[in-house]
Amino acid sequence: MELTTHLINDTINLYKWALTIADKRVEKWPLMDNPLPTLAISSSYLLFLWLGPKYMQNREPFQLKKTLILYNFSMVVFNFFICKELFLAARAAGYSYICQSVDYSDDPNEVRIAAALWWYFISKGVEYLDTVFFILRKKFNQVSFLHVYHHCTMFTLWWIGIKWVAGGQSFFGAHMNAAIHVLMYLYYGLASFGPKIQKYLWWKKYLTVIQMIQFHVTIGHTALSLYMDCEFPHWMHYALICYALTFIALFGNFYYQTYRRTPRQPREPKASKALSNGVSNGLSKGLGNGAAVGGKVEEKERSSGVDNGNGRRKRKGRAKRD
Repeated sequence: MELTTHLINDTINLYKWALTIADKRVEKWPLMDNPLPTLAISSSYLLFLWLGPKYMQNREPFQLKKTLILYNFSMVVFNFFICKELFLAARAAGYSYICQSVDYSDDPNEVRIAAALWWYFISKGVEYLDTVFFILRKKFNQVSFLHVYHHCTMFTLWWIGIKWVAGGQSFFGAHMNAAIHVLMYLYYGLASFGPKIQKYLWWKKYLTVIQMIQFHVTIGHTALSLYMDCEFPHWMHYALICYALTFIALFGNFYYQTYRRTPRQPREPKASKALSNGVSNGLSKGLGNGAAVGGKVEEKERSSGVDNGNGRRKRKGRAKRD
């Protein structure tokens, strides 16, 4: 018990010390005073993941077509705004794409970059709606571990980024990710129109490829910054590399399972088994198996038939037709 008390006290003291070196420019911005509101939103998200499917279990799925179209194209505009702000402000401030320290001054361009990064953090909270819409539409298979891990950690961890490093190297990853999300939500927005548009969206798998390239670029860029001893918190560099590695593993597995793995071919059923399945499994299997088996039965009948006295062969065991 005493050890636990010491651990809690040390954690509180570490947090109080960390607040003394936090970015003073953002402390009065919404959600940035302390982590509790962000943690409450993320906890509510996880609670909905548990209660949402239970609520929808015996209900018809919502269609939400117009809502999805509006939401996805709004996210296209939102991410384009973030990408544009980061690009223009970083260019005006003379940012380096190789190594850039954080400037905590009230320079207009620096404040503009900090504001764009704050909006990027907010966008990750808005993206929780992706999961909400999946559950309301009963697309439970879409709510994978990768999906939940990605959404929950991005919103929660970016609070730390905005609180302590709202500028400098932070702009690089946010800039790249916002640009990719423009393409991603454009795809989702077009897909929301239905099958007439979906058949032209051949580039879905390339979004996953682009995302994996993004994580490799992030690791390379961060490793280069460490090698150059860039004036940016090194613990954040190491944490970012570890975080990106988890995404490479998860997205790589998703890509393999979705686009590369060859599905197993079902074994051809034996004739006797096919006939029994045709009876026990209903019309869907009965019709399919009946077509394959019926021909074999009739061929056997032709070869083993006997003359019934009328010039016709009597067929034994003739298959019954529907």
